Amino acid sequence: MEPLLIPVQTVRTSGVGRSLAVMTSGGDAPGMNAALRAVVRTALSAGAQAFAIHEGYQGLIDGTDDDITPLTWESVSGILNRGGTAIGTFRSEAFRHRPGRLQAVANLVRRGINRLVVIGGDGSLKGLEELAQEWPGLLDELLDQGQIDSNQRQACDQLIYAGLVGSIDNDLWGTDQTIGADSALHRIQDAIDAITSTAASHQRTFVVEVMGRHCGYLALMSAISGGCDYVLIPERPPAAGWQQAMCEQLRRGREAGRKDSIVIVAEGATDQAGQPITAVAVRQAIEQGLDEDTRVTILGHVQRGGTPSAYDRWASTWLGYCAAAHVLTATGAEAAPVFGFQGYQVVKLPLSETITKTRQIPHLIEAGDYAAAIQLRGDEFAAALDFFDELSSPLAHVRELAPPPVLDNASVKVGPSRRRIGVLHSGGLAPGMNTAAKAVVRLGIARDFDMIGLEDGFPGLIDGRVRPLSWRDVDGWDQEGGATLGTRRYAPQIEDLYAIGRVVEETALDGLIIIGGWTAYQGAHLMLTESGRYPSLRLPVVCVPATIDNNLPATQMSIGADTALNVIVDVIDKIKMSATASARAFVAETMGRDCGYLALTGALAGGAEQVYLNETGLTLDQLRDDLAWANAAFAAGERDFFLFVRNENANANYTTDVLYHLLSEAGQGRYDARTMVIGHIQQGGSPTPADRILATELVEQALRTVADEWAQGRAGYYCVGVGSDRIQATELSQAWQQVDLNHQRPAQQWWLGLTELIATVGRTDH
Repeated sequence: MEPLLIPVQTVRTSGVGRSLAVMTSGGDAPGMNAALRAVVRTALSAGAQAFAIHEGYQGLIDGTDDDITPLTWESVSGILNRGGTAIGTFRSEAFRHRPGRLQAVANLVRRGINRLVVIGGDGSLKGLEELAQEWPGLLDELLDQGQIDSNQRQACDQLIYAGLVGSIDNDLWGTDQTIGADSALHRIQDAIDAITSTAASHQRTFVVEVMGRHCGYLALMSAISGGCDYVLIPERPPAAGWQQAMCEQLRRGREAGRKDSIVIVAEGATDQAGQPITAVAVRQAIEQGLDEDTRVTILGHVQRGGTPSAYDRWASTWLGYCAAAHVLTATGAEAAPVFGFQGYQVVKLPLSETITKTRQIPHLIEAGDYAAAIQLRGDEFAAALDFFDELSSPLAHVRELAPPPVLDNASVKVGPSRRRIGVLHSGGLAPGMNTAAKAVVRLGIARDFDMIGLEDGFPGLIDGRVRPLSWRDVDGWDQEGGATLGTRRYAPQIEDLYAIGRVVEETALDGLIIIGGWTAYQGAHLMLTESGRYPSLRLPVVCVPATIDNNLPATQMSIGADTALNVIVDVIDKIKMSATASARAFVAETMGRDCGYLALTGALAGGAEQVYLNETGLTLDQLRDDLAWANAAFAAGERDFFLFVRNENANANYTTDVLYHLLSEAGQGRYDARTMVIGHIQQGGSPTPADRILATELVEQALRTVADEWAQGRAGYYCVGVGSDRIQATELSQAWQQVDLNHQRPAQQWWLGLTELIATVGRTDH
């Protein structure tokens, strides 16, 4: 699927002279402002007029010049990093009734507007659907009443619209992520991480209530990313006696060595009889069942507020572009869509089906058809439910490691033994490596495998630095940055393979999971190539992508990239604050080597005017043009801040320092030039919720791939990644054919088409 559904040039050609209105409605969500900004600037870049409808549908009904206002480029400047919505929102009761909708249509048509983008939850989109269905009849009624004339009726004969889902609940059928859900997970995870430290200090149990109405997404995913012990969600109500079952699981966790316990409760959780399960009820059950000091934290609306995450900025920008592009180019004949994400691709969803299936889920839960409700939540949700139980419960898997099987002279196993899987890291540090290691160890133990840690990457494997890993050993790793097992940027050479083979034999490994970056894939590919000469290397091997560069084949996303991107955006936000006192042009340099993913998405999420990538190159003519643009903008008073984002390997000659000197010379005192080389802090810090969840999903697929190879009597080499079917496994030999070896990146990179968005939402001098 192409990254941009409608080419930029088509939008610019079709949009000239048209009018578009945008509103935010219902509950606010972080990222709404990014979508709003993109809608407006896409329209203006196309030569269209953009209007804001303030206070949602109520502003559309009131219809004054203060309620429906024309917007300029500057109207949406400085809002990208703000939570909430800059144009307000309102839950309008009047719009639920036909007279309210009649007045709303009149206010639009009198201004010549019949193209509308609505950013809101399922209630807001339901209102949009009703408005579209009634539009022709409402026009006729207005014409009969003399409120509009025939020319106005003809000019606006169809409502052309698009919906974007702004909801922290992530409850819309058909899309993996709604605007605001990732930011809400950030708020929840921050709270859980803080609570974990105090809970462990006092050996307490905490009960944390999170939002989500009828949807358990926030509760389930925060339980996974936070390493929690138990979760209660609407889609899987517990049977009678759930209190005892919960207490028993918490008790087993303490026996396995946990010093604290955290239970997550979704605000809409009930038991199978339909009785609400509150955080207070959970606390009382734990205090009575375990005689433990238990505290309750209800996070409330803090989940809805605050600065949007990097994902909710760049992804919402892309969604806003797609929505505006659709309404500006559509003739009205094609089905009006809701835009959402499946994996890391924007998709069109039919509005009516989307709303219908979303609203079926609470009814299915009430009817006791939990399997159908979970199915409508999507494959990722269903899979997460399954493996959360394995992650959180030690069950009978707190056991001694089985001794290695005896090897005869032919290196053939003699006697029964549990399967053994080795785990190692390789390549540069990526936040989330520890999460992946913890998840693969606990999932492996739950599936009755012995898990063996190989320390310090391939050098440790070569030297035989191995140690068994138990359920208890990896406790708390998910919250930690770094890589406790150690990692090295070293890919094995031909001469290392004999030593690797001996360690595999002596440790009696049946499979190997390598979590890392380019050297992980390079080393595994060499082992595959030479496995014909080394029989001990004929075992299932799976690579798990973990690198902030996001430069690996057969995956759209790597563990660590989201955390690095959030670091970049946080730095850019601080850069902007530092520049409020004077006119400044900044050049920010990101990591990524020859892959520009961090630079491009960082530029989109940070609101940069220009980005320089290794993939697209950098010429002297382009620099002259950009310098002239910056000078003109500062001279005209259009800008007091200008941001260039540069991938570290964008050009060997036009370095960040060279760009600084060029800007300093061109500015001639009209503005200051500054640089910020963000550096290795991009590799540090606690991993984001997205990286923790992705790490867990990827290693779960890696374990299944190893087990499938055993079941089929094969010893294949694979890599796992995010694809069109979410998480998938690809043969390593096939993946290696998709790489650009000279630049150490995939030959085709899905995100490269998003470079057009920078020009659309960041540049005014088309």
